[in-house]
Amino acid sequence: MANRYDRNPFAEEEEVNPFANTGSVPAASNSRLSPLPPEPVGFDYGRTVDIPLNNDRSGATQNLNKKEKELQAKEADLRRREQEVKRKEDAAARAGITIEVKNWPPIFPLIHHDIANEIPVHLQRLQYVAFASYLGLVLCLFWNIIAITTAWIKGEGVTIWLLALIYFIAGVPGGYVLWYRPLYRAFRTDSALSFGWFFMFYMLHIAFCVFAAVAPPVVFKGKSLAGILPAVDVLSGNTLVGIFYFIGFGFFCLESVVSIWVIQQVYMYFRGSGKQDELRREAARGALRAAV
Repeated sequence: MANRYDRNPFAEEEEVNPFANTGSVPAASNSRLSPLPPEPVGFDYGRTVDIPLNNDRSGATQNLNKKEKELQAKEADLRRREQEVKRKEDAAARAGITIEVKNWPPIFPLIHHDIANEIPVHLQRLQYVAFASYLGLVLCLFWNIIAITTAWIKGEGVTIWLLALIYFIAGVPGGYVLWYRPLYRAFRTDSALSFGWFFMFYMLHIAFCVFAAVAPPVVFKGKSLAGILPAVDVLSGNTLVGIFYFIGFGFFCLESVVSIWVIQQVYMYFRGSGKQDELRREAARGALRAAV
């Protein structure tokens, strides 16, 4: 039987005041809360707090001012250099000197070439065809090396191959410097002397192309050039070499036709623009200066 003095588990617990005097509470109290230990009351007067002094603030301000002055000095130096470069460019433009940036070919720029922006619109088509004739010359000389190489392999000798290599090494930069660049400069600046330079060397270019297309037996029996006569000669001995020579003959013929059309169109423009009389006057003044 349950003890009648057992505590009722459903009875409300006795409220305990934590701030009550614990000394008056009997030891046999039923409270389950232990009294809080007494803590000393203090305001931490011994703790120190670091406060930045005015000296530190002034030092940071001086550093910022120093960096700002350095940036201003760099900006002034950069502005001075830009003005110096602009002054040199203006002086070069007044003297007729054009600063050209190499931009062609795009993969590995070797020359400056900008027909769309530097050549007048009515002359751009002719300039493009002239440029195509220059690239055609490069193709002709390159294919000539291939054709002569096949002939050399088949036993024609190394001398003709060395000559074909010389044609390419001399003809590619020579064509650009001697006639294509003068034509480009003549169209861009409308210079009569540049036109005269172009006509003189472009006629030599046409003569070479016609000579190469025929390739008469003048130098080493003519086999150093892939023309019609050596093509017929080698065709009987080796068909493959003859085919290569015939292809070279076709390239030189096409280059000759395009070059003749270009020089006709340039001469028509040159004569119609009145540059012919100006060139004669320039030539006369040059002869007079040479005589004096």
